[in-house]
Amino acid sequence: MTLRLLCLPGDGIGPEISAATADVLRAAAVAENVTLELEQAQIGFDALAEHGTTIPDSVVSAAKAVDGVILGPVSHNAYPPVAEGGLNPSGVLRRELQLFANIRPARSHAVLPTPTGAAVDLVVVRENLEGFYADRNMAEGSGEFAPVPGVGLAMRKITRAASLAIARAGFALAATRPAQKVAAIHKANVLRLTDGIFLDAVRETAKDYPNIAYEEVLVDAAAALLVRDPARFDVLIATNMYGDILSDLASELAGGLGLAASLNHGTHYAVAQAQHGSAPDLAGQDRANPASLIGSAAMLMRHIGQAAMADRMDIALAAAVSEPATRTTDLAGQAGTQAMTKAIVDHIKRG
Repeated sequence: MTLRLLCLPGDGIGPEISAATADVLRAAAVAENVTLELEQAQIGFDALAEHGTTIPDSVVSAAKAVDGVILGPVSHNAYPPVAEGGLNPSGVLRRELQLFANIRPARSHAVLPTPTGAAVDLVVVRENLEGFYADRNMAEGSGEFAPVPGVGLAMRKITRAASLAIARAGFALAATRPAQKVAAIHKANVLRLTDGIFLDAVRETAKDYPNIAYEEVLVDAAAALLVRDPARFDVLIATNMYGDILSDLASELAGGLGLAASLNHGTHYAVAQAQHGSAPDLAGQDRANPASLIGSAAMLMRHIGQAAMADRMDIALAAAVSEPATRTTDLAGQAGTQAMTKAIVDHIKRG
């Protein structure tokens, strides 16, 4: 079969870890006799310089025409204003491709220490299209505005439809995991209306999964419990901002954002994206850890029906991380980006 993927390298370390991910994907495709067509397009500062925008319309069209997208990290905080072309490519793709679910696993590795010494194995299922995210929660304009100088307002949009969609994605995922537990994360004691809508949708979905243990946890309590007892959690379903914050916390507790994979998906499209940023201070030095984007690409392969490729990538990545000689220095290893990538590719080739 032929598998078509679009790679968007992005900014900072993006080109380096995207190239690493492409090498690993090619090796896994060869091992599984899959014909891989890997296309590439510009986003970020390169696209801004050439096209006047950080994500041209042609990139969105190309993303809709392939089986999946590999999205490198971007330096969107450093972009010029939106009116000058400084769009957040991640937000644009999530909105235009209706990627309502952001799946963020956090799993520690036995050979790597964790900040608390506790093992972590959980998934944050984050709603991706509304909440306080001003670049994607309005049909027109921004959800954040200033009515007068010195006063800023942010609109939080929560809908029943989006809450049901993320609840169903979370419970379906929990049904595939051994622990089969779901925690709905909220702050309904303060945000009674919006988090009330969210909780009602999750409770309704929970009725369809009677064998899954279900609880509701305040977001501040969830943060504390993640540090104290991460084994308490299996699948956490959360609105956009809560999920964004808690997933970063969970990933750090599991060993760091350098290992943190992430998949954005909707009904028709899917985008692999590392949880971490573009780290421009590391760019071009062969120091970037490619594990997060490689792990994200493995999630994408699994999502689009290439489980055998995903398995090869996951096993090879775990093998590289397990040895100091083949993992990067941020993981107390001795390898650079290219050496770690080569170790992963070699492991795949050896089978």
